[in-house]
Amino acid sequence: MKKEEKKTDVIINEAEAEVEKAPEQKEEVKEPAKKTTKKTTAKKTTAKKTTTKKTTAKKATAKKAAEEPAVEEKVEKAVEPEPVVEVTPEPEVPQSPRRSVVFIGSECYPFVKSGGLGDVMYALPRELARQNCDVKVIIPRYKCIPWEYQEKMVYRGAFDMDLCSDGRRFYVGIMEYVHDGVVYDFIDNEEFFSSGNPYTSIIDDIPKFCYFGKAALAALLYMDWIPDVIHCHDWQAGLVPIYLREKFADTKLANSRSIITIHNLRFQGIYNIDTIQYWSGLPDYVFNKDHLKQAYQDANMFKGGLAYADMITTVSRTYAGEIQTPFFGENLDAHLRYHSGKLRGIVNGIDVDTWDPATDPMLYEHYDISNVIEKKRVNKQKLQEEVGLEQDDGKIVLGLISRLTNQKGLDLINAIIPELIDGNTQIVVLGSGDPQYEDSFRYYEYTYKGTISSSIMYDETRAHHIYAGADALLVPSLFEPCGLTQLNAMRYGTIPIVRETGGLKDTVEPYNEFENTGNGFTFDRYETGLLLDAINRAKTVFFTDRIRWDEMVQRDMAKDVSWAKSATEYKNLYLELTPR
Repeated sequence: MKKEEKKTDVIINEAEAEVEKAPEQKEEVKEPAKKTTKKTTAKKTTAKKTTTKKTTAKKATAKKAAEEPAVEEKVEKAVEPEPVVEVTPEPEVPQSPRRSVVFIGSECYPFVKSGGLGDVMYALPRELARQNCDVKVIIPRYKCIPWEYQEKMVYRGAFDMDLCSDGRRFYVGIMEYVHDGVVYDFIDNEEFFSSGNPYTSIIDDIPKFCYFGKAALAALLYMDWIPDVIHCHDWQAGLVPIYLREKFADTKLANSRSIITIHNLRFQGIYNIDTIQYWSGLPDYVFNKDHLKQAYQDANMFKGGLAYADMITTVSRTYAGEIQTPFFGENLDAHLRYHSGKLRGIVNGIDVDTWDPATDPMLYEHYDISNVIEKKRVNKQKLQEEVGLEQDDGKIVLGLISRLTNQKGLDLINAIIPELIDGNTQIVVLGSGDPQYEDSFRYYEYTYKGTISSSIMYDETRAHHIYAGADALLVPSLFEPCGLTQLNAMRYGTIPIVRETGGLKDTVEPYNEFENTGNGFTFDRYETGLLLDAINRAKTVFFTDRIRWDEMVQRDMAKDVSWAKSATEYKNLYLELTPR
């Protein structure tokens, strides 16, 4: 790290030079205050003219007062005991102390996104910036990032970094883009990030993210930007807490605290020990059963990060408990139980500026809570027309927006579709994934033409149309760390039908027909009969008690699903980790 340290010294010297110039700029601000005093007090002159003339004559040349210098001098003496009224108000004192935080992760909307991680990396830092945090985001500079962002990036510098156990070194470039109070730094290296997608294969991704984790920390040192908290996300940043303590212990970053967030425990960055040890350059002793070692011959990057981090968070309270059990723990349940003292669950929010039916440019008809019942019907009819369904406001439209994988409970849906087709129900599917699910939904569309629509793709505009036009949204997941689709649905007045797991349980309150409360329909055990029962309960309210259904729609739209509350919880966690 010698090369980085020299360049860091240059940055520090430049910063000191700027500080020395600062007092000269501050001196020039003093004069307006005197003019304000003169204007405020000039009306109070009552002293004798002879005395005033003698007093002010000595100051007339120095101050070059154009008119009645005697008035000015006499007034200054008269009001001296009284406070002068300030014209410029005092700046507001922040409600909580300021902390600097860097987010390190593999994706971030709008630059690159493959799932919920990209949304979190965008929306949470932006909300933290509004809550008096100094925020920076570091992600790789993938070739697939749209040119409209690439062309606005500013070159911040470059250096070589040692990485591998044999001393092999690599180029690290830093490109910067600032937007909405957040600084985005992109780690540039053609060898690792020139492929079209952020994730290719595990054999390519392991070296890529070994490099990225260390390069992100080295870039912070190079820029002399030392954060209070280093917030890492998922396995791709799993080595960052380990690098921090093993490779950067003698640098300015040594006092930074680390947090790692589990977005989905299923993906962990597991590969053989020899490969990860070579590409990370980490010492032998970290590859033990309590840290990086997995089973007999493998290393687990996520497991090591969880062990070394000062704090672990995950994206809902329920999921934080579930992952400590064998069924949800993905072979790390014992490891997480051991570290449970530093494990917290904080539910995600959504970007309510992007997801706002009152302003959404993709909708056929805008609406808010005051006119949702009327305007949602218009969006429903347009959706039916768009996807080839029979246009009938009297039918209930069930939406499904999902990656087509077994995690999302699609086997349950496939099993009950024939029982849902009763002449009053329509289904709209949007997503892609495993061929078995893609083929089954194509089959159902062919078999029930005009009743089921299957769009085997992902289209952002159609997703917005489904959120606005469907009556209910199906999210019967086997497991769901947080889930964003149910939050989007509620924001658009679409009733969620979900399984009680992870963030779905934390965000959807079951409908209670006796008290007329709740904002969705839920079921607990992963069974087809229970999903069918939840859908039938929803259909019963829709067809027999429409007033209560409409009241539930309005409750959903009134629910706060923004990042504000969650960001406050993260801010409090940062303050807890960095007491001063």
